[in-house]
Amino acid sequence: MIRIYHAPRTRSVRVIWLCEELAIPYEVVTIDFSREYRASDEWRAMHPQGKVPVMEDGDITIFESCAMIQYLLDRYGGGRLQPQAGSEAAAHYQQWCWFAESSFARPLGDMIHHSRLRPEHERIPGVVEDARLRAEPCLAATDQHLVNRNYLVGDSFSGADIIMAWTLFLAKMLELFDEESAPNAWRYLANLEARPAYQSALQA
Repeated sequence: MIRIYHAPRTRSVRVIWLCEELAIPYEVVTIDFSREYRASDEWRAMHPQGKVPVMEDGDITIFESCAMIQYLLDRYGGGRLQPQAGSEAAAHYQQWCWFAESSFARPLGDMIHHSRLRPEHERIPGVVEDARLRAEPCLAATDQHLVNRNYLVGDSFSGADIIMAWTLFLAKMLELFDEESAPNAWRYLANLEARPAYQSALQA
């Protein structure tokens, strides 16, 4: 049984969502998301940075959500939700997976830490504005790519869309865009959030 250590409104939603899409049996273990617990030796033994999620599958333990997505697709996907390895579509698939997490989500994380998560005395307001300036070109590139597209790669929903949807969810939560400023990204995210598997993941 796959076990997903989860906290609501974190990247663990990505992993639960994929399990729902693939109809893979899984167990959710909701953890204490307090700063104190995440800094504890108990949780740091699971995730060295004290973050969420962590996933176990038998003797395998993984602590990066994008790695979990790829592992689950490779082991249980049976060719679903990702292009054939070595194809042009696979190259674009990997590009958007990495872009969503490494380029786009990174400044969003800085914004969240310095506006919400850190104690007020540790927040640096200048970081928030700098992060916004770094995130805006990523949003613009995503919105432009989605002109006349329903998905990031080809005509089919894929794991890349799961990864990007969470990043866009963060951008929306931070009020970085709306239907007028980035209409293609707004439409794309709304369509993904309407998927039954996503709705099920939110209830976890």
